[in-house]
Amino acid sequence: MITEIVRFDLPAEMPRARVIDLFETTVPRWQSNPDLIRKQYLYDADGACGGGIYLWKTKAAALAAHDAAWCDMAQDIYGSRPSFEYFETPLVVDNRTGEVLRDA
Repeated sequence: MITEIVRFDLPAEMPRARVIDLFETTVPRWQSNPDLIRKQYLYDADGACGGGIYLWKTKAAALAAHDAAWCDMAQDIYGSRPSFEYFETPLVVDNRTGEVLRDA
């Protein structure tokens, strides 16, 4: 599994409610992606930053989902190009469900 951290700067004048509304519009896209295991949305008012933490089946899936067209869209919506970090994720502990996901 691969953890991808995506960050982008938010316009200073964009209120939290607007950011959350924009995030909500993307939920169906991520729910329908069969290669995405989990996504967490990020919002930092103090740092004027937004983004997401994604758990993918493969790095190729992450790269495909966040291609140049997606980066262009993010820049149009949020006013900045996103940055990306990738980490191999051998284990995930989910205390809510009691599961431990292990990379095969």
